Amino acid sequence: MNAQSDLTWLPAAGVQLRKAGVRFDAIRVDGEEGRDVADRLARMTGGDPGPIVETATGRRGVYFLVPVGSTSHRAWPDGVTRFVAGPGHVSYIPVPAINGQTWPLSWRYRPTAPDRLVHALLLCTALGSQQ
Repeated sequence: MNAQSDLTWLPAAGVQLRKAGVRFDAIRVDGEEGRDVADRLARMTGGDPGPIVETATGRRGVYFLVPVGSTSHRAWPDGVTRFVAGPGHVSYIPVPAINGQTWPLSWRYRPTAPDRLVHALLLCTALGSQQ
């Protein structure tokens, strides 16, 4: 599959911001904890956890792209940041292109299908199973 052409929300080059609540929302977990959760989620899903973006600078955030509205009504642990839209509130999620210069962002797990996102309940479970 040519993910670049099938996934119209991906930028053709570089990095772009995508408004939360349109195609997806996001959960950010910073630092090594975020990377550990991403890898745990990948093991839980047979290697296809859905699209997960990581950044190499600052807080070294890991962004889990989840379905719109799937982060509400869940008890998220401390240290989790939700990127959602609502009345009087807008969030933007950084999204890198599949190829080319995207530093400091990169795909920890690339998108694999147009409707494939991180399952919020599995993510919540992976966050709760940290040791």
